[in-house]
Formats: sequence, C-alpha cells, structure tokens
Amino acid sequence: MGSTAENHVEKNRYSPEELQEFKELILKKIAEAERNLEMLNEAVAGSQNDVNDTAPTFKTLEEGSNVLSKEENSRLAARQQKFIRDLRAALIRIENGTYGICQATGKLIPKERLMVVPHATMTVEAKLAQKRR
Repeated sequence: MGSTAENHVEKNRYSPEELQEFKELILKKIAEAERNLEMLNEAVAGSQNDVNDTAPTFKTLEEGSNVLSKEENSRLAARQQKFIRDLRAALIRIENGTYGICQATGKLIPKERLMVVPHATMTVEAKLAQKRR
C-alpha cells in the first residue's frame, strides 16, 4: 500500500537520466545556434564588402537594401547570442541541480515544456502571471 501513497507525491526534481537527456538536447541546440550565429556573422561581414555596380541609382538602392539586411542580420545574430547564453545557463542549472524548477513557484516545469524550450526557467502559468503584472 505504501507505493500507492508514493504515486500521489508530486515530483520535485528530474532524475539523473532525465537530466542527461535534457543536457544532450541543450548541447545539440547550442551547436545548431552557434552554426546559425556564424552564418549570420558571415552575412553581416559579407554585406559590408559588396558594392561593385557603377549605376548610381542601382547602387543607392542596393546599399539601402544591404543596410536593411545588415541590420536584420545583426538583430538575428544578437538573438542567437542571447539564445546561446540562455542555453549555457540551463547547462549550469543542470550541474547545480536547479534545472527544471520554476523560479517563481518552485514547482517542476513539465517535461513537455522543457523539450520545446529547454532554457525555460518558469512554468507557462508563472510566465503568464508575470506578464500580467
């Protein structure tokens, strides 16, 4: 009968196996984000060296397009850098035993949420409550 009572106890930590699964997912996402960041940085650097046409009107339009593209790529690169920082912070939480615990409520963040947003620090409910304030 003791096992039935144990089934009703709310889990407050992920097992070492689950944490390893999250760690592998996060490492894959970091590698992918770093590749994306490298491509964005190359695109930003490449757009600075690309003004060869001699037709003044076309050149002006192309330069305007390059500036917009460069700004957009820079914005995307900044987002990738933040994403990588957030993922690395999640790895630290795995190491120190706080991964998957909502910072607002102390409850366990559902595994489904962490599989989609592995750097999440709050449950969806806590995040929504925070936005309402």
